[in-house]
Amino acid sequence: MTRPPAEQPPVPHAPPGPGPTVGELSEAELLDRVLPLLLRPASPDRGADPVLVGPGDDCAVLAAPDGRYVITTDTQVQDQDFRLSWACGTVTTGYDTGVKCAAQNLADVAAMGAVPTAAVVSLTLPPDTPVSWPLDFARGLVAGFAAMGAERCAVVGGDLGAGRELSVTATVTGDLEGRDPVRRSGAGEGGTVALAGTTGRAAAGVALLEDRRYRPGHDERLDALAQAQLRPCAPVPAGAAAAAAGATAMIDLSDGLLRDAGRVAAASGVVVDLDGEAVAELAAPLAPAARLLGADPRDWVLTGGEDHGLLAVFPPGVPLPGAFRAIGSCAPAPPAPDGSLPRVLLDGRAPHRALGHAVGEGWDHFEP
Repeated sequence: MTRPPAEQPPVPHAPPGPGPTVGELSEAELLDRVLPLLLRPASPDRGADPVLVGPGDDCAVLAAPDGRYVITTDTQVQDQDFRLSWACGTVTTGYDTGVKCAAQNLADVAAMGAVPTAAVVSLTLPPDTPVSWPLDFARGLVAGFAAMGAERCAVVGGDLGAGRELSVTATVTGDLEGRDPVRRSGAGEGGTVALAGTTGRAAAGVALLEDRRYRPGHDERLDALAQAQLRPCAPVPAGAAAAAAGATAMIDLSDGLLRDAGRVAAASGVVVDLDGEAVAELAAPLAPAARLLGADPRDWVLTGGEDHGLLAVFPPGVPLPGAFRAIGSCAPAPPAPDGSLPRVLLDGRAPHRALGHAVGEGWDHFEP
């Protein structure tokens, strides 16, 4: 049985006080401070360790008992994917960015039905960055692995570089453990559309963080939504559980429910029909933020990214693993020669008709 992940990774201890900047240390001196925070002790609870050679050589060496492995990479760039400071006064810490780095990469591995095993991480740091920032990042990355159930995942290498803006890139591998990968294209026979984790919370969080009407520390419900943006928590073990239960398609919800469900629909040749009541249930915890900001919380559920929940399709009649809830259904798409058929519906209608107002499609990195 899949154990649900903690709602948020643990809050760090108070960050170190003012100290040197990365420009005042050599690369070797900075690595000497960062690496001990990333290395983990051996544990018999993890089973066979896939790391044969860890940090210290030109490459790490990993075992791949299955003969196959999955691999993913993702980048966060300052002021594109995260802000160092927000309009409401919140400051993004290195710890926050480390947790977010863990979530976005672990979720991709989990979405293939695999178990994360190893990560390499590259940091680009402006010379005036406090040394405490990469140290805090390392702590957040490791804490994120633990909080999201990725106990087998180890940091096995990476790179440090100087640049004009902060940038974080991680590459993570995963073990399929003898199962076939769960791809986006397997939902052709239809079935139950189900969600592990959540969606919409991170979008509500970023809306709060970017608005001066939000006052951090005054409402725990709003603070929790802001934390969902700063430190998303992906339901990583649910990916392997879904694969074992027979999921035919799966995707990481990084760019919004409509956009990512549409990707599954397009790859599988189906139409996804989301259940309006399920969307309303997901929207209910967002109501305090919606009242403050004058928004429809269903828009955040449908179009908000960065929660890193898992959207999966299961064959009809298959019991859902414990971390999943049904939120819709899918069926083979009827012919539409003119391409006018929406790939994702809400209660059988185009989303804008079901909601009574225009709704976006989700996150796009290259939209202005």
